[in-house]
Amino acid sequence: MSSFPTSTVLGYPRIGPRRELKRALESYWSGRSTRADLDRAGAGLRERTWRRLAELGLDGLPSNTFSLYDQVLDTAVLLGAVPERYRDAADPYFAMARGTEGLAPLRMTKWFDTNYHYLVPEIGPGTVFELDASKPLGEVREARALGFETRPVVVGPVTFLLLGSALDRLEEVLGCYEELLAALAAEGVAWVQLDEPALVGDRTPEELAAVRTAYERLGSAASRPGLFVASYFGDLGESLPVLAGTPVEAIGLDLVRGGVPAADLTGKIVVAGVVSGRDVWRTSPGRALAALGSVRASQVVVSTSCSLLHVPYSLADETGLEPELRGRLAFAEEKVAEVVALAAACAPSGALFGSGDTLFGGDDVPSVALPPAPMPMPSEERSPYAARAAAQAGHLRLPPLPTTTIGSFPQTGELRAARAAVAAGTLSEADYERRVEAEIERVIRVQERLGLDVLVHGEPERNDMVQYFAEHLDGFAVTRNGWVQSYGSRCTRPPILHGDVGRPAPITVRWAAYAQSLTSRPVKGMLTGPVTIVAWSFVRDDLPLRDIVFQVADAIRQEVRDLEAAGLSIIQVDEPALRELLPLRRSAQAEYLEWAVAAYRRATSGASDRTQIHTHLCYSDADQILAAIDGLDADVTTIESARSGARILGAVSAFGRGLGPGVYDIHSPRVPSAEEVESLLRRALEELPVERVWVNPDCGLKTRTYEEVEASLTNVVTATRRLRPALRH
Repeated sequence: MSSFPTSTVLGYPRIGPRRELKRALESYWSGRSTRADLDRAGAGLRERTWRRLAELGLDGLPSNTFSLYDQVLDTAVLLGAVPERYRDAADPYFAMARGTEGLAPLRMTKWFDTNYHYLVPEIGPGTVFELDASKPLGEVREARALGFETRPVVVGPVTFLLLGSALDRLEEVLGCYEELLAALAAEGVAWVQLDEPALVGDRTPEELAAVRTAYERLGSAASRPGLFVASYFGDLGESLPVLAGTPVEAIGLDLVRGGVPAADLTGKIVVAGVVSGRDVWRTSPGRALAALGSVRASQVVVSTSCSLLHVPYSLADETGLEPELRGRLAFAEEKVAEVVALAAACAPSGALFGSGDTLFGGDDVPSVALPPAPMPMPSEERSPYAARAAAQAGHLRLPPLPTTTIGSFPQTGELRAARAAVAAGTLSEADYERRVEAEIERVIRVQERLGLDVLVHGEPERNDMVQYFAEHLDGFAVTRNGWVQSYGSRCTRPPILHGDVGRPAPITVRWAAYAQSLTSRPVKGMLTGPVTIVAWSFVRDDLPLRDIVFQVADAIRQEVRDLEAAGLSIIQVDEPALRELLPLRRSAQAEYLEWAVAAYRRATSGASDRTQIHTHLCYSDADQILAAIDGLDADVTTIESARSGARILGAVSAFGRGLGPGVYDIHSPRVPSAEEVESLLRRALEELPVERVWVNPDCGLKTRTYEEVEASLTNVVTATRRLRPALRH
């Protein structure tokens, strides 16, 4: 068996340094280009990645990490787990990802505790697993034609089946993996990487037995490459001795989040993740070399803690960052260089030499001063929900089943161009603000015409729900080209939270107050919550996360008070990342939820009883933390439901506040019918009293077109109005 390379990464960004894949995808979806054009764009991005990794000196190149949409969807296609209803679609892959006019897409949720979204495998009794290895084999051949030998990366069988709630199908799936290994071996592939991040969570004895069964069987396959089982996002814990007891040759350990295991892994290759794939801070060479030297194994390979999918491509374009801050940062390219430098600091025998003080710019990442401990919770608390609900009902006078949206309306090309023109200095700030005001008025008039009860201003001034606040708060920096894939063609630019957080001036008040001045209907003030702002930023690592979240909560609290003083009667403070930050191990979850809920209540507790506080959560298995969501003490919670087939409704009967289970999946271009919406509303009314049910989409409408939005919201309002007469009797 071939030796394992000395340096590697578990994966790499795939959206393109200039978001080339995003543009290629959206061109194909709109009909402006063909599938062949899209495939050529993908091939170009793969070639660029392999060439760049080789130029940086990496000697273990991964393949099959590129995806046109999602690696879990790719695995479903690999194994033949394509539900029958998609097979006759013009493009079954994207029908599963996005849906079609008559076909809903697969459910989507968060990839463990990240902001990346994956498509949940749908595995039913009728699913017949049948291998289609064309993608991984095709990429091996593609790279070889360019002169590169690669290591294919595939989601492992245990993680794939756990994600699809179908571990009882392990025997059948292992047959496909055995076929895959044999095909790769026949192709001359030396190593294959099977990703098993699910093993860093709490696993039952039955699940651990499945791990043993899977890797004893695959490790005993007659024809196969070397097996590298990669874990990441935490400590393998009780899964490590199980995995180490199987014939797999290499095990990947996340030594950033998981720490060095005490186990003696002599006889195994350990792929040591000492360079973080989850943040943008430069690695401390001294700490990394110490961790590498503490691992007891036959060979220690230097790697990233997880795929670099979760960080931007390169610092090369970020000339606008302060030099002191820039010197503390490392994006994907810089992290690859760190991996290579660390590997070069290791002797061929695996023994380490030197302290690494000058390995790549000094040993210790510069620290910043620690701020004082968070202030105690404000003494004022809002009245109990029943009293607030009565005060709000008398003040707002809303009909049964109030209709609203989550916040954003479509971001038009004209708006994006105007924002870019301001940044380039070719459009004055005054002219830009007039365009924003005109768009706000357009949004208000559209909502009035459609008949919505509670309006939003549409957020035309915002580039992103977190970045916008980062640009107006002290302690944050924003990048020029620091794009990270969220799902499909959707990308965000996570801000860098590097200092103490403060709010020098009101952020949203002007636009919200202007919108309210245009209509007699209530308009929601729209804020992003403290947990989400922190979760969707790259956060300083010299303070406990709790302390940072509380700093942000204080800034949001000031904004809530100013919105209320400006005449806004409804204020929405979104926390879509509340579930996302939940620790993967149950032992740490209660502590996290306690301070996360406390931070939200700190941000909102200054509002008066008649001011209605809303919050929003989406695409994150929120049914698992409903007690904590109830504990936020928001008056109304809107939550994703349509995309997941209303699965959350089975858990909400005891929910003690207003609830809006989404009736319109905004991540698909399809327009839901009025009958479909009415059916979802009737299901909600079976679980909740009518006075607590709200009607809304799953999430914001930023990524949709006005044509799609108006057609969908028309059907939402129609369905609601059909139901209201019966509810009054």
